[in-house]
Amino acid sequence: MFTNKTKQRLLEGHLAIGQWISLPSPPVAELVSGFGMDWLVIDAEHGPAGWETVEEIVRAMKGTDVTPLIRVPGNDPVFIKKALDRGGYGVVVPMVNTAAHATAAVAAAKFPPEGIRGVAGTRASRYGLDLADYVAHWNQQVLVICQLETAESVQNAESIAAVPGVDVLFVGPNDLSATLGVFRQFEHPDYRRAVDRILNAARTHHKAPGIMASGADDALVQIDRGFRFVSVASDTRMLAAATAAAYEKIKSGLMERKRS
Repeated sequence: MFTNKTKQRLLEGHLAIGQWISLPSPPVAELVSGFGMDWLVIDAEHGPAGWETVEEIVRAMKGTDVTPLIRVPGNDPVFIKKALDRGGYGVVVPMVNTAAHATAAVAAAKFPPEGIRGVAGTRASRYGLDLADYVAHWNQQVLVICQLETAESVQNAESIAAVPGVDVLFVGPNDLSATLGVFRQFEHPDYRRAVDRILNAARTHHKAPGIMASGADDALVQIDRGFRFVSVASDTRMLAAATAAAYEKIKSGLMERKRS
């Protein structure tokens, strides 16, 4: 049976660093997963990938030490079941606003008697060949990441963090700042107080605090702040940044040549 290395790192108090896969492209995941991050999240909420493509992206990561995680479209047991059956080692569940929402997410991710996940011979259990072993160990290995991204979720951060089976409280900066009325004003006191409350709730209940950073520099800032499950960026943002930097350097170089 596999060991969820990212979950193990978090349980031991270590960092777990990764990024989002937004493009519906197995080759992109195959390329990116060779760079030594701890995990990749395949975005099936805002990303365009359907379930067959999600499975192919997970398959493209096979043979690496990178943990495949999937952000589901919503807090629905059908979505969570499909994501895990495709071979994800855990799920990112958006818009978890209450302890009841968190309890439902955990239940959907785990087999009975701890949860309600249906049992079937899918890719996750080698199409049923490893089903008994998979079911026996799964509940201890699955990683449940709850996104706190509304004002309501901040008010309920402590009770959400107290739910057994929740592993990570993950801050969604864009949605959280938007619902607080300070969209992308990440230094605004209201936003910073909200993030601090989530951080403190996670620490109090021995859960890992997580956040989406805007790049490598910001990731280091967030790590210093106390976050342990940190997304550096997304494939699209990194591609755009590298492309912009390359062409800006070329344009700047050509301008200097003209002046000389």
